[in-house]
Amino acid sequence: MPSLRKKHRQHSQSVSPHELQIQLEKLTSALPFSLPEGSVDSYVTFIQLLDKWNAVYNLTSVRDVRQMVSRHILDSLVVYPFLQGKQILDVGCGAGLPGIPLAIADPQKQFTLLDSNQKKTRFVQQAITELQLDNVTVVNERVENYHAEHTFDTVVARAYSAIDNLIAGVEQLLADDVTILAMKGTYPVAELENIPEMFKVEDVASLHVPGLDADRHLVILRRS
Repeated sequence: MPSLRKKHRQHSQSVSPHELQIQLEKLTSALPFSLPEGSVDSYVTFIQLLDKWNAVYNLTSVRDVRQMVSRHILDSLVVYPFLQGKQILDVGCGAGLPGIPLAIADPQKQFTLLDSNQKKTRFVQQAITELQLDNVTVVNERVENYHAEHTFDTVVARAYSAIDNLIAGVEQLLADDVTILAMKGTYPVAELENIPEMFKVEDVASLHVPGLDADRHLVILRRS
């Protein structure tokens, strides 16, 4: 475990696990679906782990653990109703987002978390181990070089590059009836003009993230 910088340690200690749990219970209760028993405890553990590693590895620009609840956990969970099939690929997972929160929400689905940044995938592997998530695999690889043993039913990407680049990178990994979920902030007008012909935009859903006052949109794509 990396050593903690003193200023971040002092900041983090101002929020107790109990306070995080109360905040998470309140915000997750506003979601239109139920979470498995013990999920909130897992999210508390994940946030604490992310905060500790963030002091050294700079995994996220969010430094306040209170903000991590809405900006990372809830922001990830709102796409859960859109997941299709059993095999889910999180492209450019960074610090495990949205993959780890989604994997906690649905232990029956299998999640592959892919990122080319070794320090981030090292953290994700540690989080998987500490949270005892047996439905998550982490891969340190560039997406265009990744060759899986199976295809994926849903591909999700948060804070990734343009949608056309995403499609080009994952093309060899897709099941015939794949769903691609591109998580965006403001409505991505320019990106929607460059969707390859083999895919169609099924919807651009406006998402409400409990506890977060910011634009969030989900571009849902399927094969033409």
